[in-house]
Amino acid sequence: MHYGLVSIRDANVKDSGLQFVYRAIGIIHSPFRDPRDMPIQPTSEAAAEGFAEVFPQFIPALKDLDEFSHVILLYHFHRVNRVELLVRPYLDFGLRGLFATRAPTRPNPIGLSVVRLVRIEGPRLFLANLDILDGTPLLDIKPYVPQFDHPENTQIGWLEGFKHKIREARADDRIQ
Repeated sequence: MHYGLVSIRDANVKDSGLQFVYRAIGIIHSPFRDPRDMPIQPTSEAAAEGFAEVFPQFIPALKDLDEFSHVILLYHFHRVNRVELLVRPYLDFGLRGLFATRAPTRPNPIGLSVVRLVRIEGPRLFLANLDILDGTPLLDIKPYVPQFDHPENTQIGWLEGFKHKIREARADDRIQ
């Protein structure tokens, strides 16, 4: 099976128009059917429980994952149908560059969430702290490792002034 790998040589080509094909490895199920009801981030107080169902051919890849408390989910924003290079993020009223935000209206609509892994039963990963729309195609799962994924001395740019509000927000009309 070929999974759309790119060589180092290809990666150095400027604006080559390279395209990749990714196949879903499963589907994420959550209580959020309307984007306006979703929490903005998995650390939000509105985050919920749900599960990811991995397709049968990928079940062997779940071996040993149950030893981790958290996982990183990579997924396809399947309901996003536009790209916006300047966006008004949920905590701000001004326009920001897309890559300085986590808005879903990206050239490659790939989402990332760090969620708590509650348990695994067969093909199902039971999860907490979900901020993902029901029916979202799952692209990949990675274990969360604080020593790898939590760098020290970080800066959060324009979000610095909004730290006290980060856990409160739900999506709104901008997330469609």
